[in-house]
Amino acid sequence: MRIIGRLEEQNKIKIALESNKAEFVVVYGRRRIGKTFLIKEYFNDIFSFYSSGVLSKKMKDELHSFNKSLIEYGSQNKTAIDNWFDAFDRLKKLICEDVIKVDKRYNKRIIFLDELPWFDTVKSDFKAALDNFWNTFASRQDNLVLIVCGSATSWILNNLINNTGGFHNRITSRIYLKPFTLKETKLLVNDMNGNNFTEKEIIDLYMVFGGVPYYLNFINSHYSLAQNIDNLLFTEGGELENEYDNLFSSLFKNYEKHAMVIAALSKKKMGLTRNEIIKATKILSGDSLSKVLLELEQCGFVRKFSDYKKNKNESLYQIIDPFTHFALNFIKERKFSKWINFIGQPAYYSWSGYAFEIVCLNHIDEIKKELGISGVDSLNYSFYYNKENGAQIDLLIDRKDNIINLCEIKYSLNSFTIDANYYNNLLNKVNVFREKTKTKKAINIVFITLYGVTKNKYSDIVRNEVLATNLLL
Repeated sequence: MRIIGRLEEQNKIKIALESNKAEFVVVYGRRRIGKTFLIKEYFNDIFSFYSSGVLSKKMKDELHSFNKSLIEYGSQNKTAIDNWFDAFDRLKKLICEDVIKVDKRYNKRIIFLDELPWFDTVKSDFKAALDNFWNTFASRQDNLVLIVCGSATSWILNNLINNTGGFHNRITSRIYLKPFTLKETKLLVNDMNGNNFTEKEIIDLYMVFGGVPYYLNFINSHYSLAQNIDNLLFTEGGELENEYDNLFSSLFKNYEKHAMVIAALSKKKMGLTRNEIIKATKILSGDSLSKVLLELEQCGFVRKFSDYKKNKNESLYQIIDPFTHFALNFIKERKFSKWINFIGQPAYYSWSGYAFEIVCLNHIDEIKKELGISGVDSLNYSFYYNKENGAQIDLLIDRKDNIINLCEIKYSLNSFTIDANYYNNLLNKVNVFREKTKTKKAINIVFITLYGVTKNKYSDIVRNEVLATNLLL
């Protein structure tokens, strides 16, 4: 398979290969995001050395697997390995042998250690041995690139990227793999299915599965979207039937707290403040909660943002991952046996409205491009005032050129019609927002929809329109 998208990430790999010094590259991101696929495809599965950790809690199993890889790549020493220092000593010797494969494009020796966190079993000396390997040997090899990755994102963040000990300032390049954009999702799905999906169907797919390549790889154009969802998520033995249950355990140590926070956030669309999360989860404030929130944010499950009228200490946390939102609403609860029978019910429209909003919040850069303001610095907020004549604004793009885009995000199967009541509601939003924030900036109302806004005597209130289908282009 060819690599879809990932242009920035591929460029970072190319820069590392062109470097005249040793490079230590860390690839990280959530489960199923395509870390291993990217590296293996980029190098055509040809490495000077490759080994992957195994899902085991025993050091002897990890060492045995590592030793098998050493032998496979040419090590003549076939005796068992007792500890990680000896394992990396053998790797040093192997890397210096003529038998190893070299990337011919740049004459570089490529070492790829996959599922790195699994190597680090309890009471092992893995981290110390890896640190020693890099500092005493690998960092001095001008034609060597060490690439590591793993699904346990919290381990990568805490032990490599944010480490203040042995790995501090050792990482030379970080590659954070985010979910695909709508455009990349379209490329992947249609590449696999012969352009058989419409842009509307791609958006609907994204509302359920997000931009996670592993999930999207299972989509089959021989079935409708509803049938695909049922086959993958609601059928016994479906490929993604237990995906949500395994999601957080694979990413985070002590993942129960992460799951508790996500569950609490799922109950309030506008999100929760830190104090509200503490109240809902009973997790004590302090480093533990800060770490959980940071890791959820870094992995793209939640976003931290500000309500326009609140200070930074009252920031909100909100679920921003489509699959997590879908799973908490429908998979964990199991309120029905088939998704296809749920479509059209009131709860379906409630979900689809917010799911579409999540899609848009994940594509603010693309929305700004459609508005012609890509080069304008901005801050993004929400606004919520729940007293008399209250107002709720899902997205405000507060621009440096003294304009605020007040964005209305509407999932409608036809062009959206503004009637007299809705027109007055929009006027109220603008007036309440001005009164409570005291802003002097111009306010432009923007509608983000599937099929635009119906032209009538009320539609002139809309300054700009963004068609969601254009976000795929």
